[in-house]
Parts: sequence; structure tokens; C-alpha cells
Amino acid sequence: MAAIAHLDIRMDIAVVAVCRQGREMFRGSATSPLNVGGLRGQMHILITGAAGMIGRKLTARLVRDGGLSGRAIELMTLTDIVEPELPAGVTFAVATAASDLATAGAAARAIADRPDIIFHLAAIVSGEAEADFEKGYRVNFEGTRGLLEAIRLAGDGYRPKLVFASSIAVFGAPFPDTIGDEFFLTPLTSYGTQKAIGELLLADYTRRGFLDGIGIRLPTIVVRPGKPNKAASGFFSSIIREPLNGQEAVLPVSEDVRHWFASPRAAVGFLLHAADLKGDRLGARINLTMPGLTCTVGEEIAALARVAGADVARRIRREPDATVAKIVAGWPQNFDARRATALGFRAETSFDDIVRAHIEDELGEQIGG
Repeated sequence: MAAIAHLDIRMDIAVVAVCRQGREMFRGSATSPLNVGGLRGQMHILITGAAGMIGRKLTARLVRDGGLSGRAIELMTLTDIVEPELPAGVTFAVATAASDLATAGAAARAIADRPDIIFHLAAIVSGEAEADFEKGYRVNFEGTRGLLEAIRLAGDGYRPKLVFASSIAVFGAPFPDTIGDEFFLTPLTSYGTQKAIGELLLADYTRRGFLDGIGIRLPTIVVRPGKPNKAASGFFSSIIREPLNGQEAVLPVSEDVRHWFASPRAAVGFLLHAADLKGDRLGARINLTMPGLTCTVGEEIAALARVAGADVARRIRREPDATVAKIVAGWPQNFDARRATALGFRAETSFDDIVRAHIEDELGEQIGG
């Protein structure tokens, strides 16, 4: 069964195709003929978790670039538990779908048109995975395995590039002062455990030749735009985002808590660079810790004050939360990501730059009064 209707990118059309079970709808659109100078060939890209913050930003970047790895994008398929919005300004075919990869047959439908590159971002976040054990394993483990199995069973030589968004939550205390590439995985949360399992599965399916995989362990991504989510790490963003919007923010941990950060800009860059890396450069160790910067909550607040002013930083209210503090205490604080850096991955080197990036990208250079 074809997951989507045929999309002719030379016509101004809207296409709708409904899966046989009637549960998922793929919606497509296209505009004028694709014309991306200097790009060769064409490709199909699938993004799972495309309605999330990083998924939306990755989509927007791909729409802006029009291609990846030297090839023009012919079709992009966007899936999530809720149907992602069609991106603005797109010049190639796009199909969207509400899809739960942990549901029988959903992953097979998502890859039915054999995407060349798959960005697997679909997941529930750390706090929610800890609060709802069954849901965490269903989405983060069963959804990932379902996708890998669908690829394996597709047959006929199908071997896509799959970029898996993992997390530094795969590491658990006790930690050395700086965590290097040789440090072992001992997660202390359900979310971290689920991501570690995903890394192992990805490595095994890659070793067996079913796909060309790479796992990237994302730092905590700040500043996340929009409303707070259920991630235990959400306060790292909210103590910057809300004050910049003229609102009060709650800080549930002490200012000496240290953590590892990168911006949404950097996260998109990681994903695109990972998709472009050749498998022979990785060897058997295909899961990588991404570069970032380490700083304390107090240093975050100091950066906010330097960039936006002391009055903005005073909008943070201290309200200790023992549950959040316990979770955060088991998280890593500092990394030596030299292997990823040597492979060309890049991130910010100061928290001031992260704050400025948020103001530029999300606030139009305007700070709330």
C-alpha cells in the first residue's frame, strides 16, 4: 500500500490520501517546479516527531535550503502523533500525517515510499517518561524498534540513512569531571534507558546492513521557544524565555546546578551534518555525544543579565522542587566531545550567544517589557 498519493511537483496541487485502515491521513502540497541551482538528483526525506520544536525548525531549514547532501529535495514526509503543519514557502512536495509509530503497521506506512533520509525525532520527554512508565517505553522504545523493523522488512536492497536523536540522559552518575567518548552508558532515568536501548538497536541494525545509522546525543537544548513542556529540564529554558517575554519564571533548583547546553540552531546543524556524514567515517561506534557548553544556572542568569539587562533577570523566582532537583542531580554536567568535533559538529561556546540566538530567532530582536 502506498502511504501517500503520487505528488507531481510541477503542478500547484493539494493531494489527500487516506490509509486503508482509515486511521491516518497523509496530506500533500506542492508549488512551482523545483529549481535549486548546483544540486544533483532528488531525494525523499522523512521526519518523525516533525510537530515538535526541533522537528519544526529542521523542516523550516530544509525548506529554506531546498536540498541536502548535494541533492535536491523532491518530497518531504512529516509525521507526528498530531499532524504537523505544512511548512510555508515550500517549493517541493510535502506530505503530512498523524501517526503513532508504536501502532501496528504505522512505521511500514511511514516508509512505504522509501525515504532516502530519515530523521527520527519522535519521543516523549524526560519528565513525562519518568511519570508514565508504560507510555515512555511504548513511544521511545516500541516506536523506535517499530521503525527499525519496518526498514529491515522493506527488503529489495532498501537501506536508508537514519539519524536518531538520542540524549546525554544515556549517561548516569557517578561522573568524572569531564565525560569523554569512552564513558559507559548507565542511565538513571527511564527516558535515558529508552534512549540507550535505541542507540544499541540502531548500532545492531546498522551492523547487520539494514540501514545506515547515526545516533547523536543532544545536549539540553535551550532556549526552547513556545510553552513549557513536560521535560524535567524545562526550567533551563523557562528562566531565559519567560523573563525575555516580560513574564515571571520559576527556578526549581539551586544556582550551582551545572549542565551541558546547545541552542536549537546548533541542534538543527547537528542533524543536517549527521545526515551528510559517510558511515565509513564512524566505524562501528555510530553513536556520538554532540558538542556544547557547560555552565551553571547562575551563569545562565548572569548571561541573561548581560544580554537583556538586570531587570529582566530579576523576573526569576526561586521555588525549590525536590523531585526536579533529584532528577537533575543524576544528569551529566560536562563533556569532552572531541570525536564529534573532529567529525565537524559545531555548537556555541558561550551562553551569551545562546541567549542572543533566541532573541534573534524567536523575538525579532525585541525583549518583552
